[in-house]
Amino acid sequence: MAQNNSNRYYIILGALGLLLALYTFHLFRLQVLNKSWKTKAEENAIREKTIHPARGFIYDRNDSLLVYNDAAYDLMVVPKELRNFDTSELCRVLDMEIVDVRKKIEKAKKYSGSVPSLFKQQISKEDYGYLQEKMSEFPGFFVQERTLRTYPQPIAAHILGYVSEVDDQDVENDSYYRMGDYIGKSGIEKAYEPVLRGVKGKQKVLVDVHNREVGPYNNGEDDVVAVPGTSIWSTLDMQLQRYGEELMSGKRGAIVAIEPKTGEILCLISSPNYDPNLLVGTARPKNYGKLVADPEKPLFNRALQAAYPPGSTFKLANGLIALQDHIITPSSVYSCSGGGYHLGSHVVHCHNCGSLNIYSAIQRSCNTFFCRAYYNILSNRVKYKNIDEAYTAWLDYMSSMGFLQQFNTDLPYELKGRIPTAEYFDKKYNNSWNGNTVVSMGIGQGEAAVTPLQMANMLAVIANKGYYIRPHVVRAIGKKDSLNTQFSEKVYSKIEPRHFETVLQGMRQVVTAGTGRGAAIPGIEVAGKTGTAQNPHGRDHSVFALIAPANDPEIVIFCLVENGGFGATVACPIASLMAEFYLNRKVERTDLEQRMKEMKIK
Repeated sequence: MAQNNSNRYYIILGALGLLLALYTFHLFRLQVLNKSWKTKAEENAIREKTIHPARGFIYDRNDSLLVYNDAAYDLMVVPKELRNFDTSELCRVLDMEIVDVRKKIEKAKKYSGSVPSLFKQQISKEDYGYLQEKMSEFPGFFVQERTLRTYPQPIAAHILGYVSEVDDQDVENDSYYRMGDYIGKSGIEKAYEPVLRGVKGKQKVLVDVHNREVGPYNNGEDDVVAVPGTSIWSTLDMQLQRYGEELMSGKRGAIVAIEPKTGEILCLISSPNYDPNLLVGTARPKNYGKLVADPEKPLFNRALQAAYPPGSTFKLANGLIALQDHIITPSSVYSCSGGGYHLGSHVVHCHNCGSLNIYSAIQRSCNTFFCRAYYNILSNRVKYKNIDEAYTAWLDYMSSMGFLQQFNTDLPYELKGRIPTAEYFDKKYNNSWNGNTVVSMGIGQGEAAVTPLQMANMLAVIANKGYYIRPHVVRAIGKKDSLNTQFSEKVYSKIEPRHFETVLQGMRQVVTAGTGRGAAIPGIEVAGKTGTAQNPHGRDHSVFALIAPANDPEIVIFCLVENGGFGATVACPIASLMAEFYLNRKVERTDLEQRMKEMKIK
């Protein structure tokens, strides 16, 4: 019996030993061999941060810095890591209301419990320093470094554009973005967003029980380095842009200057302008609201989006078409008498210019000459069987010079102006109309409405004697010598090259002996054309078109000043001063310069 009890004892002891050994092995497997528990424990002390790359810089064509980055800080929140904290203290530091704090936390929870959400963007350096010292009091919050766009010169806001927080549509359209990210919304910032934004990085950091970052996780082996954005060299001449904005101060309108051989935009001015720094940082929403409410509409890009009657500068295009369609020759003469061009009881007024060929007609801006030429273009039954066919052919000529279309380059929100089709007039006049019905378009009035960019491009066609390169604002990407070749193709008009010399000679006479004598620049051969665009809402607009030097063009300028009156009065001297500044890098006519800068036009 004793032997049986002894055997039973050893059996139970052996079983307990085996069970203990199995339990010990299981613990060893869980705690040593199996890493998942260690990982789960560490996850409570690991924070994954997105490293936002610095956006690429933007330079002008001469290496002057137009846009760079400054340090900024965003306060992020991870809802699942939130614990009780002093809400009133956080409100005090961030200058927020308690109700706003609660709303932001609820919004973050709806977005994701574990993914960081933007709580407060672009906090000041002072608040950043204070928060870093007190992060232990705000579990679930952490500060993330960002960059902020900075503009050393308060110019070129419309063409540089601005950056702001993404919206739902941005996130839906591109998986790169998360709520709280920034994106280019207009101008170069929008057109070259994929180039400027860079590539995000990732960083895992260890966080202690006091919500303080104590170092990289796993020696940084899991981190992904952010790739900075690529810098861009714009086509803009910063000094010319600034000078033009000074000349347009106190005036409404637009100036577009293009280097005709390349299609590069040297300056693009929409006035009134605004300081691009206003749309940066925490003050952006407030400032944006003020700019939207401003009756002067400083956010409206008049150079790309306003459709103006071009006035007499449109006569240049119609003169070219008349020459091309053999309606006139350089020696053809029309007579201007009786006060203008007569349409029954209606008269398109002119100044009894006498007998004129196209050279003198451009020189004196004769309405009668160009009304007759335009009427004859649309009445040409040798070449066209009816008014619809003739008018459509005229539209094709216009389109070949850059009208009736968007250039679709790197100019966001560009519009194509308004010139009606033949079908429009068929419907409006019940299929009963002729050249006289729409003759006002022969002198840039009536239904014709074009953008300043299109008019500047037309001048490039004349300067190049028949072609243009689509206007654009970025010259190089990555390096100054890495030229942007995507906009280098020549687009040829339907006008033969020989006719441009005729029109250019007429424009030269405008400056030497005609309506644009105020555009003359000592030592430079200037060609130009004045225009006075009728405005049904008030005083006429002042318009001037300039090409210089006329014998080897380096710059074309189209200037329109709203309510400025005669083209020779305001737009002409402004365009001339800009050409002088660009070609000579200084201005000798300082009295004229001062007068234009001080002139205010309502």
